[in-house]
Amino acid sequence: MNASTQARLRRGTRVAAALLPLAALVACGAKPVGGSAGASAGASAGASAGPSAGPSAGSAATARFSENGVTVTLSVSDWHAARGTLTAVFTPEAKGFHLYSTDLPPTGIEGVGRPTTVGVTGALGAEGPLQAGAQVRSVMVPGVDSPLPVYPDGPVTTTLPVRAAGTGEATVLLGYASCSTQDGCTIPVSDRPVHLRVTDDGLAFAAP
Repeated sequence: MNASTQARLRRGTRVAAALLPLAALVACGAKPVGGSAGASAGASAGASAGPSAGPSAGSAATARFSENGVTVTLSVSDWHAARGTLTAVFTPEAKGFHLYSTDLPPTGIEGVGRPTTVGVTGALGAEGPLQAGAQVRSVMVPGVDSPLPVYPDGPVTTTLPVRAAGTGEATVLLGYASCSTQDGCTIPVSDRPVHLRVTDDGLAFAAP
């Protein structure tokens, strides 16, 4: 066996050894609903999906990540003349959990709750307010005098009209918190960034 072959075998062994712990973690799959520091770090490091479609006119760019008990799926559609619609679907991962209204104050009501938010910066700007495709209902929480505006349990789809301010890098900033009337709340997420590229041909989410 020559030196070149031996070197390739050693590299293959190191790669296989590195992948074994990752495979074990994926197989376990368990994550606390509250989102521990380790779980959040894992979501930030590897949950964002790369572009599923190239930056071509008329085709949607998509990305997905999971953090603190919620999976968020992003897409850009109807892209024409540097304008389009950014859609964010927020899906609580546990049954019986809901999200808060986009109209909730930034610090909640009496410190309880966080609004569902979608914003854009860089080469992409908003052309109108964020809209949610779900009816708001009110819930009372022990220790809070005022009702909290929330969406029904389960996924919530939001849309934001956007326009390119040129080509270059852009960032989507997302915020949310999920709660259950029986099981409490997950750790709020604030200004969670997802990066994308704006080109002359359209948009594409950046690979992690």
